[in-house]
Amino acid sequence: MPKMKTHSRAKKTFKVTGSGKVKRFKAFKSHLLSKKATKRKRHLRGGAMVNDTNSGMVNRLLCIGG
Repeated sequence: MPKMKTHSRAKKTFKVTGSGKVKRFKAFKSHLLSKKATKRKRHLRGGAMVNDTNSGMVNRLLCIGG
């Protein structure tokens, strides 16, 4: 059986923490930033953890856990 390939976009988007959780970037901060408030953009700057509902899909894209 051939090796599984990691999804190219997923490896640029998600980072795996030391405890095995997956960190993601927040949405809505890529374009059209002039109409958004500074406070809103500042709160979008930090990362967040992937929800348990979507963690299975992200793990499959990153080839984590078999």
